[in-house]
Amino acid sequence: MGYEADLKLFINGSWRAGEERDHFTVIDPTTGSGIAELPLATEADLDEALDTAKRTYPEWRATDVEKRSAILHKAAKLLKERADDIGRTLTQEQGKPLAEAKGEVLGAASLFDWYAEEIKRDYGRVLVRPPGQLSRVMHEPVGPVATFTPWNFPIYLLAKKVAAALGAGCSVISKPPEETPGSTVAIARALDEAGLPKGVFQLVHGVPDMVSRHLIASPIIRKVSFTGSIPVGKHLMKLCADSMTRVTMELGGHAPVLIFDDCDLDKTLDMVVPQKFRNAGQVCVSPTRFYVQESIYEAFITGFAERTRGVKIGSGLESDTKMGPLANKRRPDAIAALVEDARAKGARVMEGGEPGDSGYFYKPTLLADVPLEADIMNNEPFGPVAVTRPFKTQDEAIEQANRLPYGLAAFAFTENGRRANLLGDAIEAGMVGINTFAISVADAPFGGVKESGFGSEGGKEGLESYQVVKAIHQS
Repeated sequence: MGYEADLKLFINGSWRAGEERDHFTVIDPTTGSGIAELPLATEADLDEALDTAKRTYPEWRATDVEKRSAILHKAAKLLKERADDIGRTLTQEQGKPLAEAKGEVLGAASLFDWYAEEIKRDYGRVLVRPPGQLSRVMHEPVGPVATFTPWNFPIYLLAKKVAAALGAGCSVISKPPEETPGSTVAIARALDEAGLPKGVFQLVHGVPDMVSRHLIASPIIRKVSFTGSIPVGKHLMKLCADSMTRVTMELGGHAPVLIFDDCDLDKTLDMVVPQKFRNAGQVCVSPTRFYVQESIYEAFITGFAERTRGVKIGSGLESDTKMGPLANKRRPDAIAALVEDARAKGARVMEGGEPGDSGYFYKPTLLADVPLEADIMNNEPFGPVAVTRPFKTQDEAIEQANRLPYGLAAFAFTENGRRANLLGDAIEAGMVGINTFAISVADAPFGGVKESGFGSEGGKEGLESYQVVKAIHQS
């Protein structure tokens, strides 16, 4: 079965095809071949989207919460019903194995379901005042929102922003990634068919810099939510400063993993290896810097290498594939440069360390004894490479975990309960997983500290990020 997504813009409640617009060629990363042409938004399209967001916002803001909830639930139902087809489209565009792609679609649906219920529990409060006086605190939608999302989890990350923003009562203009448009178009279709008023949600693929500058410069946009790299996040924050536009920034990380000698080693290895190579390592919270206690270091890297050899790479459409290609042709070269730098500085290549035979593949790779001065120990590889080095003491491990200016996610494996509590407090990250990688769930906040950004998505914090607080005093 070939690529079947119908790629269009969704502006002012209508689907827009190519006409006289420029196009972007969507590539299948398994083969490196083009599979579709995506129309790109013009400045006129963006102006129409902005006018529409301004016009539709008051009506959607005033819509009863039960009606908003029903629409979000219906969109979730449609995504679940279409998960097989949307997942196949996602695999063709992005490369991840089909089971991972379908799981991402179902995860996106769960976000719509969760926020459909959370908005019913969005309470204000009444303050204590003398008789005859009343002071209350209200949550109100921030206004029209612009969202920007990347290609690694295109439907899940879009849903995380859109479900919360729509639930809060905001109108939304979303600029998803051009590389993976099909699954994001599926969200627009689901919302449209679920009965969302025309123009409340709009989808504008386009040249990233032009779209971001144009939308952020408009006084209509009152909130920007961005997921992506640290340099681009800083750039967008500077643009937002001119109009004091609120921002949520979910930026890059370089997740440390502390492996202590009291862990269940085989169980730990069975968890960390599949997680490292999930989505070919193209995960902002991917475990990457493995610090392993000296007494189990050699056993850990030996077991890691053995399991890495069993990771079958290939087309994500094949049922036995465990890791697909990288998302674009830039990524294998970038990974190769980091691996070669580490090798030249003394790291041991225990497994992998070379590109695949075709497409945008890079073999699952394990590096041992990686020196701190290696580029890969300081810059997020965003690919299928695990880097390891030993440590002696708990204090040393914590110091290494906190060494970099990033703080998105961190992980630790230990059977010592007292140590687990201490690590949760001492590690500088927005999310810490101890003996688990399950940190991205609908009811919990997801976000980083330091240069990994600020603000949270998911949980009640995700809803609050699309709201302003108003105090009303009456006497």
